[in-house]
Amino acid sequence: MTTDIRPLTGKVALVAGGTRGGGRGIAVELGAAGATVYVTGRSSAAGRSDLDRPETIEDSARRVTAAGGLGIPVRTDHSSPEEVRALVERIAAEQDGRLDVLVNCVWGGDPLTDWEHPLWEQDLETGLRLLRQAVETHVITSRFALPLMVARNSGLVVEVTDGNTARYRGSFFYDLAKSAVIRLAVGQAAELKPHGVAAVAISPGFLRSEALLEHFGVTEATWTRGAERDPSFAHSESPAYLGRAVAALAADRHVMAKTGRALATWGLYREYGFTDADGTQPDFAAHWARDLEEEHGPLGDPL
Repeated sequence: MTTDIRPLTGKVALVAGGTRGGGRGIAVELGAAGATVYVTGRSSAAGRSDLDRPETIEDSARRVTAAGGLGIPVRTDHSSPEEVRALVERIAAEQDGRLDVLVNCVWGGDPLTDWEHPLWEQDLETGLRLLRQAVETHVITSRFALPLMVARNSGLVVEVTDGNTARYRGSFFYDLAKSAVIRLAVGQAAELKPHGVAAVAISPGFLRSEALLEHFGVTEATWTRGAERDPSFAHSESPAYLGRAVAALAADRHVMAKTGRALATWGLYREYGFTDADGTQPDFAAHWARDLEEEHGPLGDPL
């Protein structure tokens, strides 16, 4: 029996928020599995977003193509219904109405998150802006993209979050945003099920984004040195790990059995057998149970 090394050949994906971090990792690994991937976000060669980081959608798209797929960058502000409508119309025109995978990974909330103060001491407009950036963008994108999937009676929606349990995440607006994203998957799953389209939420573990690597003063090649500052960093994972989890879900012919669930890399690697870029299989839940639970309490059961 032969194994298809590019199981997503001929498939079309949209990774909203594919500029950096987990979104970039997902886009590249979907490409490695053979997909055509539309990579969208506000940071492009034409100008940076208000995050003012150097990563661009064009760079992500080039990596998709280098991995074996076809990357197509489209600068899009996902808070703008008009821009998202135009994006989806372009995909429909270029791909004969086909969209197989939608990944809602728009975030950009790190500089908006207040980890120091309770709700009543936080800046209200900043908190509400975080919710608009991290939740409304997902709703807008699904609103315009889902009809392509419904028309074909197939597809997968992936909502990227942080944590797959009801455990409080330590900051009011951050927790609300990440919890809401899980409910977006639940709601979409309920409405899409009669049309043969699956929707799931997925969480990485301790993700080594570009910004986090900079914070620890390391690169992806030297990331293990970060454990000298934080022992938990030794159990972190690259964006490729999350990407491979999503690619495995997208290639699973029985993914409807998972619709409506909140999933995580630390559970999916056991089922699908994928590894991180360095060949390891990080399991943040196991690390938490072994090293952090006594101090911080249980991580919680999957939703």
